Amino acid sequence: MLILFICCSSSSNEPGDTTQPQPNTPSVVTISQKKLFVDGNSYYIKGICYGRNGFFDYQNDIPLMQEANINTIRVYAPISNRAELDAFQNAGIKIIMQVDYNGNYEDYVSTFMTHPAILMWEVGNENNYHPDWFGGSLNNWYRTLEDVAKKIKAIDTNHPVATAHGEVPSALALNSCPSVDIWGMNLYRWDDDVPAIEEFLAISDKPMYVSEAGADSYDNRESAEREDLQAVATQKILSGILSKSDVCMGVTLFSFADEWWKAGNPSQQDTGGSAPNSIGVPYDSTANEEYWGIVKRDRTKKQVFTVVQELFN
Repeated sequence: MLILFICCSSSSNEPGDTTQPQPNTPSVVTISQKKLFVDGNSYYIKGICYGRNGFFDYQNDIPLMQEANINTIRVYAPISNRAELDAFQNAGIKIIMQVDYNGNYEDYVSTFMTHPAILMWEVGNENNYHPDWFGGSLNNWYRTLEDVAKKIKAIDTNHPVATAHGEVPSALALNSCPSVDIWGMNLYRWDDDVPAIEEFLAISDKPMYVSEAGADSYDNRESAEREDLQAVATQKILSGILSKSDVCMGVTLFSFADEWWKAGNPSQQDTGGSAPNSIGVPYDSTANEEYWGIVKRDRTKKQVFTVVQELFN
């Protein structure tokens, strides 16, 4: 969230699956009736947001993701290390790949679009909360988003283009960006995001997924860590989203590991941090930015890890 949104359908690339395409053979990702298909097989996103700042080691993180039955990661910056891409692909984990819309995204897409780990391209994360980045007008952002989506699709016809929007997109956003194939929504509505999914369905026929959702493990009301409350909230949030699998492509829970760089001294875990639209964070209406992981920074599992493992099974 906050870095700068199983149920019925089955995935052909469950963790541990060895029947993967070889690297440099692109997976063909298509959409039919608001569902994802990878190489013709139904694919439901059972995902996690994977911030790669600071303390991360994909080689050690991948087994934990497999244990939690995660089949997708969503990243906030493009991965250029082919060994890392290969490792995720070999583990049966696809990637929702953020691209740098201000940078050389066309070269990046051209270079990596043949890698089978790519599930989709994503442009922007909660940019609608930051009109100040675009001369004070969100119209400028939506024009940029439409232009980038159109250019990516001209380069790569095998993968859809998504965006991660803060909350339910407006009619202006939807109408301004027809080239966006999938709308991600970053949702923090206490412990029930189903109303937001239904609100989206009432205004758009576009495919959608929940690109961020979840709860942190620090409770400001008690000035203490409460892993049990994080687990309870996440169980309710994920259960609600999974109940809408007929109209929602899945979810990438926020987030994999606690990130100590976000609220103060990176050598210690601090409370606080800056997060837009965080009043709906359960159960204290506060986003303590360094406490969102399903594992701690040292990769000790929190109570919520088991919740994710069971619901994603």
